[in-house]
Amino acid sequence: MAFPSKFSLIFILASIFVHSSLGEVICEELPSEMCVMAIASSGKRCVLEKYKNDIGGEMEYQCRTSEVVVERMSEYIETDECIKACGIDRKTVGISSDNLLEPHFTAKLCSPSCYNNCPNVVDLYFNLAQGEGVNLSDLCQRGKPRRAMVELMSSGAAPGPVTGNHVSSSLHAADVLVPAPAPFF
Repeated sequence: MAFPSKFSLIFILASIFVHSSLGEVICEELPSEMCVMAIASSGKRCVLEKYKNDIGGEMEYQCRTSEVVVERMSEYIETDECIKACGIDRKTVGISSDNLLEPHFTAKLCSPSCYNNCPNVVDLYFNLAQGEGVNLSDLCQRGKPRRAMVELMSSGAAPGPVTGNHVSSSLHAADVLVPAPAPFF
C-alpha cells in the first residue's frame, strides 16, 4: 500500500479546509435549532425528526435530509428574521401543509415582511399548498383566504397540526413534492 505524497496530502488538507470554510450544509450535522427551513448543499430540505433515545428513552430531536428538492437554492439556513416574520417554529417536526389551515399562521406567511422577503419559506409553502390543490397567491389575496382555506380543508387535509409526543420518522408521500416554479415576487 502506497502512502500519499506530500503534494497529495497538502491537496487533500487544502480541499478539506476550503470545503469546510465554504460552509457545506449537511442536515445531519446541523443542530436541531438550525434545522427547520434549512437547505442542504445537495439542494434537499432539512427536516426535524423526533425520536426516543436508546438510553433512558427520552425524546430527542435530530436533523435529517428529506427527499424534498429545492430547485433554486442550496446551502441555506433560514434567518431568524424570516422565521419570526413568517411565524415558523424552529421545533416543527416534519414538513406538512397543516399550518396553512391556521388563520394566524397564514396571516404571517402572507404578510409583506414574509411573503416579499423570505423566498425559501414561501417556496416551501407554495409547493405544499399546490400539493393540496390550493394556490398560495389566492390564499394570500385579500378576500380569498377563507375560500382557499375551505378548499384546502375539503381536499382531505388534516384539520390541524399534530401536537404532543408525535414521533415522525419519515415524510408523508403527499408532503414530498418537487417544487414548481416559484411564485412571483
